[in-house]
Amino acid sequence: MASLDCSADQLAQYFGSNATDAAAAASYICGHFSTVANKFTDTAYAVDSTYLLFSAYLVFSMQLGFAMLCAGSVRAKNTMNIMLTNVLDAAAGGLFYYLFGFAFAFGSPSNGFIGRHNFALNSLPSSLFDYSYFLYQWAFAIAAAGITSGSIAERTQFVAYLIYSSFLTGFVYPVVSHWFWSVDGWASASNSGDLLFGSGVIDFAGSGVVHMVGGIAGFYGALIEGPRIGRFDASGRTVALRGHSASLVVLGTFLLWFGWYGFNPGSFTKISSAYVSGSYYGQWSAVGRTAVTTTLAGCAAALTTLFGKRIISGHWNVMDVCNGLLGGFAAITAGCAVVEPWAAIICGVVAALVLMGCNKAAEKGRFDDPLEAAQLHGGCGAWGVVFTALFATEEYVNEVYPGRPGRPYGALMGGGGRLLAAHLVQILVIIGWVSATMGPLFFILHKLNLLRISGEDEMAGMDLTRHGGFAYAYHDQEDETNNNGVQMKKIEPAAQG
Repeated sequence: MASLDCSADQLAQYFGSNATDAAAAASYICGHFSTVANKFTDTAYAVDSTYLLFSAYLVFSMQLGFAMLCAGSVRAKNTMNIMLTNVLDAAAGGLFYYLFGFAFAFGSPSNGFIGRHNFALNSLPSSLFDYSYFLYQWAFAIAAAGITSGSIAERTQFVAYLIYSSFLTGFVYPVVSHWFWSVDGWASASNSGDLLFGSGVIDFAGSGVVHMVGGIAGFYGALIEGPRIGRFDASGRTVALRGHSASLVVLGTFLLWFGWYGFNPGSFTKISSAYVSGSYYGQWSAVGRTAVTTTLAGCAAALTTLFGKRIISGHWNVMDVCNGLLGGFAAITAGCAVVEPWAAIICGVVAALVLMGCNKAAEKGRFDDPLEAAQLHGGCGAWGVVFTALFATEEYVNEVYPGRPGRPYGALMGGGGRLLAAHLVQILVIIGWVSATMGPLFFILHKLNLLRISGEDEMAGMDLTRHGGFAYAYHDQEDETNNNGVQMKKIEPAAQG
C-alpha cells in the first residue's frame, strides 16, 4: 500500500496567525493521521494473508479430491492402498518440504539454480515471506506428488511411495519451482535481473512447474514398473481394468474443481493491490477473471471429451469426461491470469484432444497408467505452457508482471516469438530435469526389488496382502458368530433306497 505522509511543519502554515500553538495542533493531527494510515496498511496485510491462507486451504482440499479420484479409478481390492498413499504424500511431503523444499524453492538471496536460505523455516516470517506463503507452497508440492502416485497405482511397494514422495517434494519439485517462480530463478518472469529472452517464463500457477513435473515423474515410474498384470493380452491388445466406483471418481473430480479456485486465483497471493488507485478495477478483478478462465477451460474440455469419446467408443463415459475436465484445468493453469476468457475455451478444447491423443499413444506403446495421470498432467500441462505463449495478452501480462515495459506477450496476440521461445525452453528443461532425477530413482528402486510387488500379491490385491484387509466390509463376521436368531441350514435330500 502506498504511504500516506503528513508533515506537521507544512500543515502548521495553514492555521494562520490566530492559532495559539499551530505546531502542536499540526503535530497532533498528523499523529492521528499516521495512526489511521498504519491501520489501513495493517488491514491490507491481514486481508492478503487471509486470502492466501484460504487459498492454501482450498489447494489442500484437493488432496481429498485426489484420494477419491484415485480410489474410484482402481479396483476395489487396492482401495485401501491408494488411499494410504495419498495420506502419506501429504504427511511425508509436509516434513520434507518444511526441512528442505521451501528453502530450495524460495530461499533468498540465492543463485539462479537453487535456493539456499530458510531451511526449516529459519528466519520466517520476514519482509519476503510469512508462514501463510509456506503453507500455500507446500500444498502445491504435495499436489505434484499426488499426481505421480496415480501413475504407479495397484502394483507399487509401499516403501517406494515413501522414498519417491520425499525425494520429489524435498528436492526435485522445489528446484523447478525455484527456476520459474523465485525472484532469483534463472527463467522466472519475476526475476529482478536479466529475463530469459527478455520475458522469462509465464507459468502463473504451474502447468509446467506442478503438472508436468508430477506427470513426467509418473511416466518414468509406470514405464519402469511395466503394466499391471492383465492390462494387455498375449497379442498386445488392450484389456480394460476399470475402476470400481464411478461415484468416487465424480466426487473426486468436483472436489478437485473446487480446489482449483485456490490453485489458480490464489497464485496471485494478494488480492488488495490496486492497479489504479480509487478505481473499481484492481487485482481483485484479475482474481475473478482467473477463476472465470479456469472454469471455461475445464467446461470446454469436458464437453469436447464427452462428444469425442462418444464418436470413438460409442458410449457416454462419465470417467472419461472427468479426466477431460481435469485436463482442461491442468492446461489453463499456466496462462489463467494473462488470457482472455474466450481463449480459455480454445485451451480446453485442445487439451481434451491432446489427452485423447496421448491415451491412444499410450495404448499403442503398451504403457499402463491407471489414472491417465502422465498423459493428463504431462501432456495437457505441456500444451498449457505452449498455449500461454500463444494467447497471453499485453495488457494482462503487464498487470500481473509489472515494472518491465515492452515485455513480450502471446505470439498470436502480436507479441512476437520470444515468449514462445522461453516456454519451449521450459518444457525441455523440465523434461530433462525430471528424467535425470526421478528416472534413475525409479530404476534404482527397481534393481533393488523395492519398486514392484510380487505377481501373487498383485493378483490377490494389495489391501489383503499388504494392509491386512479390504477397504470395504462385504459381510459382518459378528453377525455370524453372535446371531441369536434362527439359523437356516441347507439339508441335503435323503438318498433313495
